[in-house]
Amino acid sequence: MGLAPVHADGMTLSFLSSHYIQSARFGALSPYVESYITLVLNKGYKPATIVSQLRLIARLNRWLLRTDYDLGRLDELVLEQFQRCEQKKRRTPSAGARVTLQRFLAVLRDARVAPPAQECSVPPTAVECLAERFRRHLLDDQGLAESTVVNYTWHVQKFLNGRFSSGGLSLSSLQAQDAITFIRHTAHDHSTRHAQLLVAGLRSFFRFLRYQGEIETDLAPALPTVANWPLSNLPKYISAEAVQRVLDECDRETAIGRRNYAVLLLLARLGMRGGEVVRLNLEDIDWHNARIIIRASKGPAWTQLPLTAEVGDAIARYLRHDRPRCDCRRLFVRARAPHIALSHTQAITSLVRRALNKAGIESPRKGAHLFRHSLATDMLRRGASLNEIGELLRHHSPNSTAVYAKVELAALRQLAPSWPGGAH
Repeated sequence: MGLAPVHADGMTLSFLSSHYIQSARFGALSPYVESYITLVLNKGYKPATIVSQLRLIARLNRWLLRTDYDLGRLDELVLEQFQRCEQKKRRTPSAGARVTLQRFLAVLRDARVAPPAQECSVPPTAVECLAERFRRHLLDDQGLAESTVVNYTWHVQKFLNGRFSSGGLSLSSLQAQDAITFIRHTAHDHSTRHAQLLVAGLRSFFRFLRYQGEIETDLAPALPTVANWPLSNLPKYISAEAVQRVLDECDRETAIGRRNYAVLLLLARLGMRGGEVVRLNLEDIDWHNARIIIRASKGPAWTQLPLTAEVGDAIARYLRHDRPRCDCRRLFVRARAPHIALSHTQAITSLVRRALNKAGIESPRKGAHLFRHSLATDMLRRGASLNEIGELLRHHSPNSTAVYAKVELAALRQLAPSWPGGAH
C-alpha cells in the first residue's frame, strides 16, 4: 500500500541536486544538501517545492561565502542576518522560508558541523522558573502523565501571573482566598471537568510549595471541592439517523474527505475516543485477525476492538489510495506536507464540528465524544445490555455506563412507582 518510508532514489537526487548545483557549485553547505533532500522527501514535499527550497539554501550558501561565515558559527542569529539581507534585495521572507532555514540548520546540527542550539537569550521570569520547577516535580517525583502535567502547569502559571501581575514573586503572601477567587472567576465559563483539573492542579502546587519550604501552611485543604455528583448529567447525543446523515454527507470524492470518513467511522461505529484515533499506528490495524489495537494514553496497557467490514474498507481505501508516502507511523497524517501525525485531539474535534455543520446537525456538543454517546444510546435502545455497552466503550467503572440508562425513558417509565391515587 506504499506505507514504507520514502527513500530518495538516484534519479530524484540527481534531478534535485542539479538544481542546487546550478545555483551554487561551491560552499560549505553543499555536502549536506543530499541529506536535506532525503529528509524533505520523507516529509512528503514534492520535487517542485523542494527546488524552491534548494534555491533559498543556495542563496544562503553564496551569502556565507561573501560574508566569510563558517559553519561553526551558523545559528539562528546568523540566519536572521541573512533574511534581513534578503529583504534588502526585495525578497520578502515567508513563513515557509523560515521553516526551510530552520530545518536545514537542524540537518547541520545533526551532522555536528553547526553549534548546538543555545538557551533562549531572554531570561525566564520568576513565575516561569517556579512553574518549571513544579513541572519537573510532577514528572520526576510524582510520575504523572505528560498530559496531566501540562494541564496542571498551565493552570498554576495562569494563577501566578494573575496574582503577581504587578511584579515580584512573594509566595509567603499567598492566601487561600487568592486561589478561591481565581477558581470562581476561571471556572465560571468552563465545564465541570475543567474546574476539577484547575482545583487539582492548585492543590498539587500548594503541596509542592509546602514540601519545598516556600510556605509555612499547606493551603491545599482550604480549596473548595467541585460538585460533580455521580450520574447527575445526561449524556449528549444525536440520533442514529443524524449520525448516518453526517456520514452520508462526508465528501468521499477527495483524499481528505476519505480520510475524514474513516475517522468518523471509527468514532461512530466503534465509539473510539478522539485521542485513541490520533494515537493509532499503522501496526495497530491487525488485518489478519480483523481487530484494532487501542493503546492507553497512560502506561503500556492496551485493549482491542473488532475491525468491522465497513470500517476496514474505509481504512484500506485511505491507505491504498490517499495516505501520503512518508516516514510517519501514525495511521492518520496531515494531507499537506510536511506529512506528520495529527498532533492533538483538537484536530479530531475540528473535523467533527465541520462534519456536523455540513450535515446541518444541531448539537449542544461538537466533539468526538458526541458519537461515542450516540453509539451507546442507540445500542441501549436496540436492546443491548449495559454490560455489553461498557465492554465496547472500555469503561473501567459500571457507573460510567449506567448514565446511559437515563436516556431510555420508556424503560425507566416502567420502573417508576405509581403515584398515590392512581395518577402517574
